[in-house]
Amino acid sequence: MSENKKKKKKSKKKSKKKTLKIVLLSILFIILTCMVILGAVILGMAKTAPSVDVKTVTSLSEPTKFYDDKGNLIDEYLTVERRDPVEYKDIPQNLIDAFVSIEDERFWKHKGIDFKRLAGATLGNVKKLLTGKKGFQGGSTITQQLIKQRYFLTDSLTNRLNIERKIQEMYMSLELEKILSKEKILETYMNTIPLGGTAYGVKSAAKQYFNKDLKDLTLTECAFIASCAQSPSVSYGAAKYAYDKKQIHESPRTQAILTKMFENKYLTQEEYDKAISPQLKYSFNHNTRNKMSYEWFSRPVIEVVMNNLKEKYNYSDNEVNALLANGGLKIYTTMDTKLQNKTQDVLNNNIYSSQKNLQAGTTIMNYHTGEVKVIVGGRGEQEALSYNRAASNRFLRPPGSAIKPLTVYSPAIDTKVLTAASIIQDSNLPHDMQVKYSDNGRLYNPQNADRNHYGNVTLRYGLKHSLNVVAVKTIDALGEDKRGLDISMEYGKKFGLQLDNTDHNMPALALGQLDAGESNGTNPLTLSAAYGAFGNNGKLTAPRLYTKVVDRDDKLLLETKTQSRQVISPQAAYIMYDLLKGPVSAGGTGPSAQFGNMSVRGKTGTTSSNKNLWFSGLTPYYSAAIWVGNDDNTSIHGLGSSTVAKLWGNIMKEAHIGLSDKTIEKPEGIVEKPVSSLTGNLVNDFSSMLKGSLTYKEYFIDGTEPTTIEENIYTTARVVRKSDGRYVLATEYSDPKLVEEKVFIKREYTSRIDDSQKHILLPTEYDDAKSNQIPEKKEQDKPNENKKEQNKNNENNPSIKDDNNKNNINNNPNNNKPEKPNNGIEPKPSNPDTNINNNI
Repeated sequence: MSENKKKKKKSKKKSKKKTLKIVLLSILFIILTCMVILGAVILGMAKTAPSVDVKTVTSLSEPTKFYDDKGNLIDEYLTVERRDPVEYKDIPQNLIDAFVSIEDERFWKHKGIDFKRLAGATLGNVKKLLTGKKGFQGGSTITQQLIKQRYFLTDSLTNRLNIERKIQEMYMSLELEKILSKEKILETYMNTIPLGGTAYGVKSAAKQYFNKDLKDLTLTECAFIASCAQSPSVSYGAAKYAYDKKQIHESPRTQAILTKMFENKYLTQEEYDKAISPQLKYSFNHNTRNKMSYEWFSRPVIEVVMNNLKEKYNYSDNEVNALLANGGLKIYTTMDTKLQNKTQDVLNNNIYSSQKNLQAGTTIMNYHTGEVKVIVGGRGEQEALSYNRAASNRFLRPPGSAIKPLTVYSPAIDTKVLTAASIIQDSNLPHDMQVKYSDNGRLYNPQNADRNHYGNVTLRYGLKHSLNVVAVKTIDALGEDKRGLDISMEYGKKFGLQLDNTDHNMPALALGQLDAGESNGTNPLTLSAAYGAFGNNGKLTAPRLYTKVVDRDDKLLLETKTQSRQVISPQAAYIMYDLLKGPVSAGGTGPSAQFGNMSVRGKTGTTSSNKNLWFSGLTPYYSAAIWVGNDDNTSIHGLGSSTVAKLWGNIMKEAHIGLSDKTIEKPEGIVEKPVSSLTGNLVNDFSSMLKGSLTYKEYFIDGTEPTTIEENIYTTARVVRKSDGRYVLATEYSDPKLVEEKVFIKREYTSRIDDSQKHILLPTEYDDAKSNQIPEKKEQDKPNENKKEQNKNNENNPSIKDDNNKNNINNNPNNNKPEKPNNGIEPKPSNPDTNINNNI
């Protein structure tokens, strides 16, 4: 029995050992299997890592650069990140030692991974995980940090698990150390690491915190910059606070780095003792703020380039921003740097006003090619991203009378409804017209700026003197009912004006009193392009702010070409170009725009209450527009549109240095006829004898020239010229040697001439020779000799007629029949003062 028991015990022991062995082998198998699987997973993760490319690692992010029209560097695209690369040999040894001491003390010994540090960090993190403590410790080397920056911060990898990213980071660090030297790795790392504020890289940090070059940093300052790597935003905030409070900053982490440097034998005891005492004084360089050198020009360029890149390559906003910020693009702009600087100087220093914050904006462009040479969006020192008053569609203002060539006179000439010689009666609107354009039951009866009326005038005269009534009646003549407003608005939009339904009214389209909303109005760039069409055969050329964009390898990404569209006929454009010399000539509203011998064309603009002042015009080379006003849309004191015209002339004078005057080419389909400025008709024998300002040669689109000969508004008389130049009627006592027969205008047509022409009115005063009393007149001394005989002669001469038909509008080229007279009855305005528009 005892032997059996012993056998059973031995059998049980063997069974237990066998079971234990099986269990241990199973566990070992499971562990080995897990290790194999884990190894395979790790290997798989590592193998899916991106290839380590030297160019990807070492090429620094380069911001986009801007060049002017002569290829000179003018600007850089500013982002939150400010980088300023530096070579390893130019980095101070103290700065290198500081980074190595605190970030990777065995950097010079490991092959990409510091296993000792990794094990310590892992053990410490496990303890914290078990105890519920926060603040896990990192074990990454400088090489790993660089790999992370260059490969694992992109959008395409954000969905990867952290463990996968860590394994790939370690694998790629080992690979990187095989192909790059330690010095190159450290150089790239120190040029790319974020160090607080807008500083990326040690050179930018030195400028930002201490306004110093790297070589001038003290040991303590080097330690501080290295300290920023752990928590850039905290370091920046603490330093900025100390700077603002004018305090010496105590930085515990800086002192810890100095201690670490001493322990690693990078510092002597003496160097350490000197550096460890608090001595950080900051000198923030405010030039690191996000403002570009040519803010007014470069910002619009960025906006256009971003839109063009998205359209052509279907980029997202993030992709475009990243490309501009880091892609090293080169944008070749159309800006003339010298002219840009001069224009800014003129606006800053040549507007004299008691309103210190009075603002201005201007643009200059070559309307043949579309190249914009100048964009100045404001006066004085401006903050980054502030209002661009010259080129932004987010800053629109009503143009006042500068709108008239676009929405009034161009449609009239282009549609052939009227001609430059058509007669418009400058008088109060007829009652039915006041009712037609009334607003909420209030009759519309606009007045001219000087509140005077000038009788029958030509379109040319109306534009020269910016007569508001003439502008309104011209639009009304474009079509029945309110069709004229429709046509006017169509042309305004073709010229690029931002118009909506609130602008479908006479004050807006005839006088430029647009609703001052965000969606309607204009800016100097739009007006520059619009007026350029008058010198470009009626073609409006789209403004071009850049010619091409290339990448860092000079591969072409974008290129612009001249793009033009026909807005009016070449014939109408040529006539408008000629008409626009009126406002800048003597007696016009903007003669101060003239400079040198250059042909200048243009128009002033003023809105109600003197809130906006404009001048827009062109030469045979360039078009330009200037706006002056207040950002809060309040009235301007002490300035008028003539001031703006003078500014325009001063700026354009600079743009034309070295250029000689030239004429623009006259297109086919233009005829030139001598006409009377009083009637717009072809001259007759009498009017041709008068010549001077009453007759002139006018341009017409072929087929629209007048066919009616000047009616008989003239008479002849025997006169004597006095010593003061006046003519008086001759009497029987007048010296026969002094008596001459001349042509005069009958006095009943006085309203048709201005003060400068009063000398051609039939005199009423008689010669006082040999008598102080008016002698009894003989028949031969009476004007026209015999009225009955003259009237008989007039009846027998169908080409000479009395001016008995005083129409609102005469000489419609599509209808030479006289319109029905209004019987000379002029309606009175219901409230004249409230209907006055001070447009010039």
